[in-house]
This record gives sequence, C-alpha cells and structure tokens, in this order.
Amino acid sequence: MPLGLMRAHTMGDASSSSSPPPAQCPCGQAQPVLTRAQVRRVDELAVTRYRMVGLMLMENAGRNAAEVIDRVYGPRAVAFIACGPGNNGGDGCVIARHLHNRGWDVTLLLAGEPTRLTPDAGVNFGIVEAMNLPRIVAPDGPSQRAALTHVRPDHVIVDALLGTGFTGQVRSPTAELINALNATPRRAMVAVDVPSGLDCDTGRPSNATIRADLTITFVALKPGFLASPAPSFVSRVEVADIGIPQALLAEVAPPELTPAAGGGGHAARNPSPAQGEGQG
Repeated sequence: MPLGLMRAHTMGDASSSSSPPPAQCPCGQAQPVLTRAQVRRVDELAVTRYRMVGLMLMENAGRNAAEVIDRVYGPRAVAFIACGPGNNGGDGCVIARHLHNRGWDVTLLLAGEPTRLTPDAGVNFGIVEAMNLPRIVAPDGPSQRAALTHVRPDHVIVDALLGTGFTGQVRSPTAELINALNATPRRAMVAVDVPSGLDCDTGRPSNATIRADLTITFVALKPGFLASPAPSFVSRVEVADIGIPQALLAEVAPPELTPAAGGGGHAARNPSPAQGEGQG
C-alpha cells in the first residue's frame, strides 16, 4: 500500500479470541493484526536492522494522522489536541503542527510537566513552542479541567494521551481528564493509535476510556479492536501506512495475517511506564 494511504474499517461486535481472524479492508484484502508485543518487536527490528529512528517514525505518524483528520473533518477547522508526556503525546505535537500548516486553528494541551516528556516527544513539543502555537501546560487536575473551557462545540478533540503500551488502570489526574473529555461537547473525538484507557490486546476498557468517533492506528489493526466491547470505543478505524518495510511486518505477523500487498506501517515506540503498567 503506498505511503499515506489509509484503510477504513467500521468495527462491529466480535467475540474475544486469543487468535483473532484476519481483518478485511473494504477491498477484501486481509489486514495484519499485531499484538502489543508484536508491535514492540517491529519497533526493535526497525531500529536495529533497518536503522530507523524514533523521530522519523513519530513525524510520519503525526503527519499521516493529520492528513486523515483534515480529510475527514477539514478543511480549516478547529482542533483541541490533548497530549500526554509519552510518545503518543509526541504524535499529537506533530499532528498540531501539520494541522496548523493546513490552516487549522489548533490548541495543544500538554497534560503533564514538560520535563516528563520522552526525548522524541520533547523535540516535537519544542517545535510547537518555537512556532508559538497556542498551548496549555497543565500538570495537575485543576489546571487540566480549566483547560477544557477552551473547547467549543465545533472543536475536533484529538486524544493523544495514552498509547498502545497502556495496561491496567488509568491513574489520577489522567482518569479525570479522560472522563471530562468524554463529557465535553465537541464536533468529534479522534483517538491517536488507540483510545486512551483501552487495552489494545484485549479490547477491555479501563476505569477511564476515551470514546472515539475515529481511531487512527499505526502499523496494523490491534486484536483488541476486534473484541467486544471495544467497537463502541474505537468506532471507525483507519490504519496509517507510514513506511515500515513490508518484509518486517510479514516476519513479525503470523503468515495468515500478513497482507498480500503494501508498503509497511508505523512502529509504536517503546512505552513509558506512566499509567497502569505502561503508556505509549
């Protein structure tokens, strides 16, 4: 699949299974389905074998996610982008930059201290600062709740708080922020890679889980997306193809789950242990 092309899926109810069947795109081709551990393996091999670096992967992820958001909800709309301190938040910083470049009015919320940003996320937050994009640094619950007063009913909220590394329970104040985002009137909710608070392997929601209208996931579908009750949290799913070598996906994915053609995906970076057992 060429760079930048996205495949859309609308998730229906499906029973949980340790070995999910191949997902199908609208054209009938099988889609790869990768677990959290398999995505981490893709990440490891992308770095060690193919000499890919995290900043490149983050740039490709954020740029292509912004392209989808602009295609679905643009042009020149308004977005409120909620970012955590992990690499999922770094993706959100890249999304903010590219939506701004496409004429969107963007406001970025950093839910945490800048000193807690992962190195790649810190680079991209620094670019946001250098561009002087509207941004709110909110390290605690009261400041995060206050930041939501900036959201209007015409805003597209972008959830870039927690990634595929998340398991367990969402801790305070992020749990309260997720619940407040769900309750905030908006035009749409877009999840980056996975709705924050959802276990990407099991599809189980946690104590606080984003309910997305659109989920833009990287590298491949996740098995949890196919299991009940995840479809009510992920809704429509688009898989971003952003350049991981096809041979690497074929090696890591079970043969029956490897797509017949394509150009690779995006490796989720190593999660930071900030929520539950991990945060992507």
